[in-house]
Amino acid sequence: MLRLFRSKTIDAPKPAAKKPSPAKAEPREIEILHEGAAYRVSLKRVAAAKRYTLRLRAANQDLVLTMPLRGSIRAAQDFAERHAGWIGARMRQLPQNVPFAAGARIPFRGIEHEIVLTTRLRGLVEAAQGEHGAELRVPGGAAHVERRLRDFLRQQARADLELAVAKYCTALGLPARGVALKDTASRWGSCSSRGALNFSWRLIFAPPFVLDYLAAHEVAHLKHLDHSGNFWRVTRQLCPGIDAAEAWLKANGAGLHRFGKAEGQGFAPKYSGLLR
Repeated sequence: MLRLFRSKTIDAPKPAAKKPSPAKAEPREIEILHEGAAYRVSLKRVAAAKRYTLRLRAANQDLVLTMPLRGSIRAAQDFAERHAGWIGARMRQLPQNVPFAAGARIPFRGIEHEIVLTTRLRGLVEAAQGEHGAELRVPGGAAHVERRLRDFLRQQARADLELAVAKYCTALGLPARGVALKDTASRWGSCSSRGALNFSWRLIFAPPFVLDYLAAHEVAHLKHLDHSGNFWRVTRQLCPGIDAAEAWLKANGAGLHRFGKAEGQGFAPKYSGLLR
């Protein structure tokens, strides 16, 4: 008899392939405990790093542990824990931030001023001499102090910087492509390849000769976009007081970041060592 149908072997279904489990994301920070306080430490891998280094950044008010590319998180944790005493001691030594609030005292062009609320509901912030010293008088209620004072300080910083930049651009014979204000944590000023200048508005807290130097420094970059000997010669020609300004920034610059912030500290100690 003819076979009308062919037999067919039905294979059992193959089990679905398991998807590989996603790699566990590496933690970006670790926590260190010391004398009842907890401190968060950010982790940063650096290709050139050969050792583990702890830093307390003044402007950002945070702890950073730099580690080699092949370093392990466990080793980083051990290193930080061995220096928990250093972390706690430095954190306790840091000066407190100064918020923009009535009664607070902040520097304005290098001179300490007390923030004073006025009875006027409207108007502009003004710097004036009061019965007990220099004052920054802010109109309106307490809820408006922070915004109005910050706006005023930024406006004053812009006016001073634009005036200084114009002076040095004229002396150098080169134009700048605008002046912008930022709240940078790592630098006081910068110059782009197109000639745009950027400055930290917090320079308004510093004495005028410091702001003046930073303006000369960035204008000099319009001619030499590096820190070569030629750049420093131009900078010194524009601003002979470079040494005094650099010394002031080294001693006091970190502290300028603590004004206008609700809490935290400022200061930038550093500890580094080989992991053993």
